[in-house]
Amino acid sequence: MDDRKQKVLLAIVQDFIATAEPVGSRTIAKKYGLGVSPATIRNEMADLEEMGYIEQPHTSAGRVPSVRGYRYYVDYLMKKRELTRDEEELIRSQLETKARDVGRVIQRTGNLLSQLTSYTSMVLTQQMGPNNFKHVQLVQMNPSQTMVIVVMDNGAVHNRMIETPESIIASDLETLSKVLNAKLQGLNMETIKITLLKELYFELGRHKHILDLALELIQDSLALKEEDKIYLGGVFNMLTQPEFHNVERVKTMLGILEQEKLLCELLSGESRDEGVTVRIGGEIKDYDIKDYSVVAAPYTLSGRKIGTVGVLGPTRMDYAKVISVVDFLTKNLSIALDRVIFGRGR
Repeated sequence: MDDRKQKVLLAIVQDFIATAEPVGSRTIAKKYGLGVSPATIRNEMADLEEMGYIEQPHTSAGRVPSVRGYRYYVDYLMKKRELTRDEEELIRSQLETKARDVGRVIQRTGNLLSQLTSYTSMVLTQQMGPNNFKHVQLVQMNPSQTMVIVVMDNGAVHNRMIETPESIIASDLETLSKVLNAKLQGLNMETIKITLLKELYFELGRHKHILDLALELIQDSLALKEEDKIYLGGVFNMLTQPEFHNVERVKTMLGILEQEKLLCELLSGESRDEGVTVRIGGEIKDYDIKDYSVVAAPYTLSGRKIGTVGVLGPTRMDYAKVISVVDFLTKNLSIALDRVIFGRGR
């Protein structure tokens, strides 16, 4: 594709993303200053249509990008859009403020993603293999309450608030955490022996109440069969998009969002071990969602992928902004989770 065709295609994609209206040669000539006549632009548009990069809707003389056109735009023409300082600060502050409950961090992530993109957000927590104990942390929330956080080696995180005597101080909880981690790390239900439990009670007997509750949560966590779970945010955001003023499209969209298994499968295979991936319309094979695109990236715990954050939107989505938001948000989510679970970065 030569330089002029690239400029015409870029103009068509940008204008259609902004207006949702098919783009004509006169519009491009007036708005984008390519220095050529509408007739020349029409010739270039005819070539682009023949090459499969743009299409002509039935009811209009203007053109719209095809899936191939969007892909070329994302891969070669799109300029990275930096987030504003306010957007970056909003993400950091929301994930840092009182971010000690893992479920709340995940929920905030989805809400932020839908708020900043105006599309539907999806946050997937994944099953990651064997269900062994990895880490426990007891965090004092106030003088009479402690949060017990249990991390499994498949990335699953469980937490429970427990009542604790006011005589318990932070250093006591740190000691409890260290002993539990030293004794139990890497074990599962079958390998936690009675003799091991006796050792724990011998060492930590004076904190029997807390130990009982911590072990109960650990054993419950080990017994759970972890499954992929998906959290949706901004489900109705897409109703504001011009594409969804059509009742049938709305029904189709809501039908897709009701299929939790489909969305889990879609996101679980969506992203590589790192970086943002973009799948556009018909590229999303095996799923009847040709009018949608998905932008997704993995998030990690201790450097290990444990889930995926994604945005579901129309193929006409603002890819430059969505990619930047997903990239920045997943990196900060990984930092927030390390802080919540392990106290890193405090």
